Amino acid sequence: MHTSKEGWLKGMHPTTTVVSKAIIILFVLAGVFFAEGTADVFNAISGWILEYLKWYYIGIVAVFLFFCIWLASSRYGNLRLGDDDSRPEFSYFSWFAMLFSAGMGIGLVFWSIAEPIFHFQSNPFVTEGLTPEAAQVAMRLTFFHWGLHPWAIYVIVGLSLAYFSYRKKLPLTIRSSLYPIIGDKIYGPIGHSVDILAVFGTVFGVATSLGLGVTQMNTGLNVLFGMEVSVTNQMLLILFISSIATISVVSGVGKGVRILSEVNMWLTLAILAFLLVFGPTRYLLGSLLQNTGDYLGHVLSLSTWTDANDNTKWQTWWTAFYWGWWIAWAPFVGMFIARISRGRTIREFVLGVLVVPTLLGFIWLTLFGSTAIYIELFHHVTNQAGEMVAAVGQAGIVDAVKSDVTMALYTTLDKLDAGLFGTIASFLVTLLIATYFITSSDSGTLVVTTILSMGHENPPTAHRVFWGLSEGALAAILLMVGGLKALQMASITAALPFSVIMIFMMWGLVRSLRQEGVIPTVHRKGLTGETEHGN
Repeated sequence: MHTSKEGWLKGMHPTTTVVSKAIIILFVLAGVFFAEGTADVFNAISGWILEYLKWYYIGIVAVFLFFCIWLASSRYGNLRLGDDDSRPEFSYFSWFAMLFSAGMGIGLVFWSIAEPIFHFQSNPFVTEGLTPEAAQVAMRLTFFHWGLHPWAIYVIVGLSLAYFSYRKKLPLTIRSSLYPIIGDKIYGPIGHSVDILAVFGTVFGVATSLGLGVTQMNTGLNVLFGMEVSVTNQMLLILFISSIATISVVSGVGKGVRILSEVNMWLTLAILAFLLVFGPTRYLLGSLLQNTGDYLGHVLSLSTWTDANDNTKWQTWWTAFYWGWWIAWAPFVGMFIARISRGRTIREFVLGVLVVPTLLGFIWLTLFGSTAIYIELFHHVTNQAGEMVAAVGQAGIVDAVKSDVTMALYTTLDKLDAGLFGTIASFLVTLLIATYFITSSDSGTLVVTTILSMGHENPPTAHRVFWGLSEGALAAILLMVGGLKALQMASITAALPFSVIMIFMMWGLVRSLRQEGVIPTVHRKGLTGETEHGN
């Protein structure tokens, strides 16, 4: 028996559900009563991982990308994620909208200006910051951190889950991807541990994202309406948005989650159009082409660069940290992508998940990041003689990033001097943060309850409500006691063992794919634990 048939755990796997809830409660209590000590412990662990295993993170994520490219071009590309006659549930627009909303969302809004400006000031590849050369390298590094590599991580998890669930008729949980390696042991302690680790990473990752998002929302509402930037207001915002997200996830993927993701996409297109029209249009169009080519020309060397000679801290706290962060998010995003990808072919899945969101991300990063760099790079002031002289780095965006990262976005929009349209754009950006906030929360809730219900597509409503509100509560409590940093470091720590699970995912996927057409009928255990025939 995989799920309970009665009581408050009806429809849920009892062991993984109880243990997962206990871990969340213990962590919250530790964050409230021992915030500083908890932060110190996870800072020490994650710091050691990033310092001494950065070569491993750099190498394994490069392997993930090369594996995806091989898989898309292999003879297995035409296999469907489901029965041979199955077809996709969602249109391309809805599919891409949900991919992008779940995969990047708040983080891309938060860092699209701040990260390029950080690299513009200094990075290991230039000798002098605030120069045209530094501007180009800044966009190259930002593309690298938000480009093909993160999506390759998501492809590995999402494809493995979708393949074994929809084609091999196993539960839609992380444990199922290990079936070719350990067989029915996935239903025992090993499988329980894998799923609990996935829940851990998902809940803490989403809660951290909510904490980051709400700080930027608060800043936006302060700019627009004068709302005080305070922890109290941020907790009220979390309560309000989490409630909407819970209602959304209760309505299901086909309604609330899909509709909100499509709203995200239309808002994104509207904001990008604003930047293209009111920003330095010619510069942005040229930069998009140049940035993309520059990225493609350096992606191989960046993929394997470990900073072995200089051993600066830069890569530890940028690239290695990002790769750990994306891996920590992989159970959440991968599971959600699998949930919405039934009926796609393997090639369609890999190329769709790997390429389309990456290209949209490049457009977003260029229109936001390059706009900010242009303003700083070509800023001029009047000297005492009344002459216009260059004042690179003095437009105000660099200073905003140094003092308050959340202000970078609104400072850039203000510097465009677009009047009423600029105010509307600031409002739309704040609204977009809210809708990304909602889709991150409801997607995370759906993933957690799907895992704990052993892959049921419509987990019990009561548990969806519980986890939806819990994610918001976790973010609010830790924001209040200053524990978001500990939460983030805990997620990075969880990424290390999950990266090992991802290696086994690739191994298991290859083993199973090689059996396609050789062993026509494979016996598997379904949701009820009874033997049934797979494809």
